[in-house]
Amino acid sequence: MIEPVSEDAILITLAPAIDDTLPARIASLVDSIYRAGFHWLVDMVPSYTTLMVVYDPMLIDFRQVTAELSPLAHELSTLAHTAELKIRLVELPVYYSADTGPDLQWLASESGLDCEEVIRRHSSVEYRVHALGFAPGFAFMGQVDPSIAAPRKSSPRKQVPAGSVGIADRQTAVYPQASPGGWQLIGRCPTSLFDPTKLSLLKVGDRVRFTPISREAFLAAGGELAP
Repeated sequence: MIEPVSEDAILITLAPAIDDTLPARIASLVDSIYRAGFHWLVDMVPSYTTLMVVYDPMLIDFRQVTAELSPLAHELSTLAHTAELKIRLVELPVYYSADTGPDLQWLASESGLDCEEVIRRHSSVEYRVHALGFAPGFAFMGQVDPSIAAPRKSSPRKQVPAGSVGIADRQTAVYPQASPGGWQLIGRCPTSLFDPTKLSLLKVGDRVRFTPISREAFLAAGGELAP
């Protein structure tokens, strides 16, 4: 479904609910639109089930945009299989500990598990990047095992260290920079997720796997044990 959201943007809705096939399909559509080279294209904003396309209203109107994008949207079912084969797998090292994950013990207790099992369940799943937002390079990934899903904190922390790995409901993410945040923190990743010159390491559609590492490996990779 394609509908207007403002005088210079349309929203393409691919599905009524989130599922694991959507990131690859949305990434495929983004790629197809870029390759089409539309002169009126200003920006694209992918999300969980939608793609917002921003255009220059001085060059084209809603009806023309819809006419040009509709064929690409209809071809999506065949493009998605090809896109799935090209989706990157990004491995992120994580030091899971009480020092880097102040909510790890709480989450284990709430889940009726020990910390080692929480770590195993979090790191044994291959996640998909569904959306980017909140902060530059912040990638919303899903879905975590239901047994370790956890609500956001009722009172967010004023400062979450860069690289912190958190869980909110069935989503997981890495904080690219130090910032306020209300996710349940279970570890820290030494890999930089955002560079102003290279932009975001992760993109919508990417597959992500977290790999547990030791304290020594974390420090050797540039990780910091900031409070």
